[in-house]
Amino acid sequence: MGEEKKSLELNQLIVAKLAQEEFGISIAHVQEIINVPEITRIPNLPDFVEGIINLRGRIIPIVDLRKRFGFSVTQNNEDARIIVTNLDKQYLGLVADSVSEVIRLSSESIEPVPSIISRISSEYLCGVGKLDKRMIILLDLGKLLNTLERSQLKKVEKEISADDNSLLRKDGKNE
Repeated sequence: MGEEKKSLELNQLIVAKLAQEEFGISIAHVQEIINVPEITRIPNLPDFVEGIINLRGRIIPIVDLRKRFGFSVTQNNEDARIIVTNLDKQYLGLVADSVSEVIRLSSESIEPVPSIISRISSEYLCGVGKLDKRMIILLDLGKLLNTLERSQLKKVEKEISADDNSLLRKDGKNE
């Protein structure tokens, strides 16, 4: 019965494209997907953090997944999207080249991360999903930022939210 239950367990994933690879992000952590707005740069953040956006009054740090994973950096095109995620009450926007679909994968279609995969350090990954002839690399959002990076971004969010001046008006819109 344990094997039967495992095959029935479905994982819903948002599929995002980065370079020529497809990545899956658990839909349970995705709040919304938006076009890339103007991003406010903040000094002294890790280089893969593009800055912040004000999304309906909430300050959200924006991570460029290309930079985080060591891919070549390109200019965002009209297909680029920000995937707004919420993990342990910390919001984070992830810039991807495009977002294509929501898929369902059974647990038996997901394999552990091979020792040599893609150009990404396997520390950010939690598996590889097989869907027909496609391979979808599954991101582990909990490992995307280390503890120091998380606390640094939390601090920036709090400072800017408390400051409530040029970046954030009381009505929650950028000036």
